[in-house]
Amino acid sequence: MSEGKGKKRRKPELVAPGGDWAGLRAAVENGADAVYFGVRGLNMRNLARNFDLLELAKVVRFLHHHGCKAYLALNVFVFDDELKKAERILSEASAAGVDAVIAWDMGVITSAAKHHLPVHLSTQASAANQAALACYREQGVRRAVLARECSLAHIRKLRPGAAEQAMEIEVFIHGAMCVSVSGRCFLSLYHHGKSANRGECVQPCRREYRIIDSDGDASFVLGQNYVLSPKDLCTIDFLDRLLDAGVDACKIEGRKRAPEYVGTVTGVYRRAIDDWQDGTLDAGKKDAYRRELSRVYTRGFSSGFYFGVPREEWSQGLEHTREKIYIGRIVRFFSKISVAEIKISHHRLRQGDRVLVRGRHTPGLSAIVREIEQEHQRVAAAEQGQRAGVKLPFRVRPGDKVFLWRERGE
Repeated sequence: MSEGKGKKRRKPELVAPGGDWAGLRAAVENGADAVYFGVRGLNMRNLARNFDLLELAKVVRFLHHHGCKAYLALNVFVFDDELKKAERILSEASAAGVDAVIAWDMGVITSAAKHHLPVHLSTQASAANQAALACYREQGVRRAVLARECSLAHIRKLRPGAAEQAMEIEVFIHGAMCVSVSGRCFLSLYHHGKSANRGECVQPCRREYRIIDSDGDASFVLGQNYVLSPKDLCTIDFLDRLLDAGVDACKIEGRKRAPEYVGTVTGVYRRAIDDWQDGTLDAGKKDAYRRELSRVYTRGFSSGFYFGVPREEWSQGLEHTREKIYIGRIVRFFSKISVAEIKISHHRLRQGDRVLVRGRHTPGLSAIVREIEQEHQRVAAAEQGQRAGVKLPFRVRPGDKVFLWRERGE
């Protein structure tokens, strides 16, 4: 904590991912200032559920209604025969009131300017020096998402020059890291015909591999250390130092992650940024926030490139402390009494269990089961194949999936 309690500072923007409606809602409900999302076809998370172009105006209205900015990710390179498609997306984005387009292809940047759309330079451009920022500023770019390889020292040096150019600086603060330079990788394309640079990465780097010697006499499975798979970035331990360096926006990676992941991570960093702003982000809070972050999907935590090249920080596999166990689906929801009818197809549900409910429009919400009813009678547990009424403190929808959400090993 570098300043005393009670002293307010400028507030950096918290930018969260929205890979689908559930993720979008999770980001909004947990305090995001802005949400970035993509439409199907041209974005770097093309294998996420994403949104149809016809939904674009609805997405923007939803975000603006909740006080969030809407950033459209059109952050792939574009072939000649796709320029008309990109042009149509940008035209619809302008009409819908999108606040900015995330891009790095100069054709897209130029077209966005014609539609009077602000541009945020994607990290794919690997901008890491004053000359690059000045060049992109001449093209009308208002914010640069810096190269993932920028250290904290680099950011401190870049900040004054960026301010002179009226260029905002955005950095990643949490989420997956790629083994390649700023996400540019050919492994997925080479082996599976799915280009990472076009948002179709099937993540072959995250798998186990078997090495066989040339004579075929011996083989070794590489999985324990996942030699191609870096740990996830986590800046909670030094978030105050990063914010003190003067960044304007902090981005969470995760458009392919589950809504409960988006909700938890967004909520933690929302509170941490607010604590920093009023001078109360101390070591105790950081430890508590780190424990909370470790409960959702993670490959382990890394400081990324902020303190130099992370040579030893390779993933050991999944390290989240909580696990999800699918138990069934919501059949009906009685809104007046806030009771959900659950059809239990797997496992059993007991009083005192924590459940997680998620669906297309339900953003990974969780609650402790205080009461279970069957045939208007309270019961201690409901078994596989049965239906049960459970009171929930939030709205759910028919078809939503229900999971037990508990500490691993319970």
